[in-house]
Amino acid sequence: MELTERQWLLFDFVKEMHGTQVRKYSGKPYYTHLLSVADKVSRYENDNCETEIALCHDLIEDTPCSLATLSGLLIRLGYSVREDAQILSAVDDLTDKYTSAKYPQLNRAHRKQLEASRIISSKPVSQTVKYADIIDNIGSIAESDSGFARVYLREIDRYLWRLNKGNADLYQECCAVFTQTLKTVSI
Repeated sequence: MELTERQWLLFDFVKEMHGTQVRKYSGKPYYTHLLSVADKVSRYENDNCETEIALCHDLIEDTPCSLATLSGLLIRLGYSVREDAQILSAVDDLTDKYTSAKYPQLNRAHRKQLEASRIISSKPVSQTVKYADIIDNIGSIAESDSGFARVYLREIDRYLWRLNKGNADLYQECCAVFTQTLKTVSI
């Protein structure tokens, strides 16, 4: 994947915001997941800022960054008002709303059920990035923690089959990865 100058500047900001966060199972810097998701969507990009959305998809959820801060940066980097709105809207779609911090009275299963209902109605570009996120997460989780992989796959199974408005080819790849992983990790 080749990034433009402004995409690199955006990535530098995202990397800085994620700081010392690491991937749970590999211990690799968290930004490697963001690059992996961005690389995956860049192969299917339709000029809807999918790469930028992929780079930022966990920014609001996992860092102190706000949508307003991200918007200011995007405008300073030369993104148009339309691109800014597209990126912000999709990043917001991809940000978990039903977190344990906000809803401590709800267990994980209930929160994930609410998230599934919400993500199904997200925009096609958001769904496209979600497919790449699922693919990257499935690989990491299934390889390292078969117990949690069963939980994660059950959660994905609740909505993947109705999350079909994004890029058709990437959706097909996501479903194939999901189905193949099910063969190795029984849920």
